[in-house]
This record gives sequence, structure tokens and C-alpha cells, in this order.
Amino acid sequence: MVILTLLHPQEHTPLKEWHFEHETLIRIGRALENQVVLSHSVVSRFHVELRKVDLANSPGSNVQTPPCWQLINHSVNGTFIEGQAVAQELITDGMLIQLASEGPILRFQTVTRSMTTPESVVEQSMSETTVPNQALSKQSAPTRCTHSGNPSENLFCIHCGQPVRVEKTIRHYQVLRVLGRGGMGTTYLVWNPIDAPRLGRPPQGKLQVLKEMNADIAQIPKAQELFVREARTLKSLSHPGIPQYYDFFIEEDKKYLVMELIHGQDLEKQVRQNGAVPPEQAIHWMIQVCEVLDYLHSRPAPIIHRDIKPGNLLVRTVDNRIVVLDFGAVKAVGMPPGTRIGAEGYSAPEQVQGRAVIQSDLYAIGPCLVFLLAAASPQRFYRRRGQTLRFSLEGIEDIPRNLQLVIQRVTEPHPDNRYQTAKELIQALKDCLI
Repeated sequence: MVILTLLHPQEHTPLKEWHFEHETLIRIGRALENQVVLSHSVVSRFHVELRKVDLANSPGSNVQTPPCWQLINHSVNGTFIEGQAVAQELITDGMLIQLASEGPILRFQTVTRSMTTPESVVEQSMSETTVPNQALSKQSAPTRCTHSGNPSENLFCIHCGQPVRVEKTIRHYQVLRVLGRGGMGTTYLVWNPIDAPRLGRPPQGKLQVLKEMNADIAQIPKAQELFVREARTLKSLSHPGIPQYYDFFIEEDKKYLVMELIHGQDLEKQVRQNGAVPPEQAIHWMIQVCEVLDYLHSRPAPIIHRDIKPGNLLVRTVDNRIVVLDFGAVKAVGMPPGTRIGAEGYSAPEQVQGRAVIQSDLYAIGPCLVFLLAAASPQRFYRRRGQTLRFSLEGIEDIPRNLQLVIQRVTEPHPDNRYQTAKELIQALKDCLI
């Protein structure tokens, strides 16, 4: 069996796997006709192919060798094996294949029948899973592996497939590292070794995100209410631009929320590292945010996010699309005025006063666009006009006039003067692309 694993570009942690049991030709590229489809701007439609070759049957060969695999590049953007550009090359187990110099990274592995799961587990010749290297077989069986020889950055052992270092275990979730600490809680990267069976397969492991409520915050009734509300909200939602809910539980008087792990980088970090974003890209990303807001606002019981800001907008690595994070401030439409929640510079005037409406979420799109286009805090561009603060966009170079008008309208001080729905704002943003 051949296993191709898509790796995170920096951390080299697994994102997705493809299994091929009987194929002799595997095509990889952006086109849907490929067995491995990777939607990335530098990946060609038919980028590369892997061919099974039998050297023992080659002319003049007297050596009995098992079949091996050959990589053939078809892209002008190039293909790299272990960092070296190749046109045609034999590949061996464990090699890293990169499609273009800044493109996706795949790990190539071959597994003999004795090392794989039983035949009944492999229901088709090609399948996709989310388990890490070699963790497909005997997941729950104890191992005496010493994990020696692993690179320091490895999360999983290259020999046994189990986590190399487990900081602690919370219920059955094995904590691999801290992802972040905030005022409300600590977020961990965890390995769930007993994920529910799927498609008749035995339980498989999965990397997930576990959010732990801080002990001091847990003493505040309002904070507890918001944490539980976030869990309940995520459990009720299903959208590709929202992290998937997995679990909520209380352990030793601490509340925990388990969510989908999404590989990517938030817009705040992206702009801090790379600078201002071209208007077209900024518009596309904000359209995607509005699509999520439209989903939230159009529910039978509409939901207001109340914390739309670049730090909560993640660009997913595999498809360059936006995922909206942090539902800790969500509020149902119609709930009485209350907590003043929101990021300074991104919150609408009525939200600052504790009276958020769905147009408050739309307001935040304006400051987000300013941040993306100027690579600076939107607070720098507020100017007082009469009794209100408005954006002055003259200091931002190359911002199209029609986009300026959209920003001015969506940030009108009174909600009635803004776009009334996310659909209206989406259309206005699309018009800026014409």
C-alpha cells in the first residue's frame, strides 16, 4: 500500500492522508480528475504522477528487486524531492515531495500488507483519513517503543506512530503542546486516540483542539455562561467556515471544549509578517467572512458573533479559505442588552454600549478591510466628525474608490444606514471586483 500524507508547511504535522492499495499510477494536481486533488495556486492542473515500476523486469537486469515507485514532474512550477528539483526520479519510503518551491508538501510511504490494518478495514483502494503516520494499525495497543531517533519537532514517532511527548492527559485527551493562552482559557493541541468509528473502521486517532477555562475566570458567573454558550453554539452549527464541535465536559470542576484542529494562520499574524494585502485578495477573504455571517444571521434563531477581527479569521492552509474562530462572545438576536464585548477599533458604536445587532457584525468588516489594506491598526484612521467617529481613508494608498464607499457605508454610525444583511454586503464587495 502507498500512503501519501499532506503535511503542515511549517510544523510538518499531518493534515490529510490518501491510501492506495492496488493502483500502479497515482496522479496529483489541482484538477478534479487526479486521485490526489490539491487546491493551491502554485499547483498545476496535472502537476506530477507516481508510477509503479518493476526494475527486475528492466532490460538487462538480473537483480531480483521488489517493485518501486518513480516520480515524473509535469509542471513548469517544478517538483522537489527532499529540497532538490527533479524531472524524473525513483522515490523511496519516507521521502518528502513538494509541489513547487512554495507549494504543498507530501510524505511518501509504502506499507506492506503485514503492517496495515486487516483487509476488512480497507473498504476501497483509496481513502482519506486524518490519522498521523503509521497510526492506522493497532492504535490502542500498548507500545514499548522508546521513540528514539525522532526529530525534535516531531509530534508522532516515526517508528510506532504514537505521540512522542504527552505533557498530560485530560480525560482521554493527550496534551501534546499549548497552542495559546488568553484571559478566558488555555488552548491545547491534543491527540484523541479513541475517535468514534467511521465507515465500519475501528476507532482511529485524531488531532484536535481542547480549550480549558482558566480557574480564576471560572469563578465569574458571566464567564461561565459565555463558555457554555460557546460550546452549545458550536454544537448546533455546521459550516465549512466554522470549526467543528466534538465534545464538552467538566473534569475536576474545570470546563473543557473540544473542537476541530484547523491548520492555517490568522489574518493578523499574516499581515504582521507579510505586510498589506492586495485589494482583490482582501475582498475575497471578506466575502468569505460574510458568507459565514450570513449563515449565522439567517438561522431560525439568528446569532451575532460580536468578535469579528483579523485575529479571529484564520486562512486555512489547504484551500486558502477563511475560517471564523472564537465563538465565546456569541449572542442570540433578541436577548436583552448586556455585556459589552468586542475588540477596540472593530466594534460598532451600539455594540460598545452593549446593544449589538446583526449589522454590528457587518460593521466589523470595514475595520478588517482597513487593517488588511493598510497593514496598520484601524484606530489610526478614525477621525471625529461631529458626535461620531468615521474612517478617513486618504492615507491608504491604492484603495479603489468603490471599495472606499463600501467601507464608509458599512461603518455608518447608525445600524439603519449600513448594509442590512450579509448578502447585501457580499454583493457590494463583489461589485468592487468588476
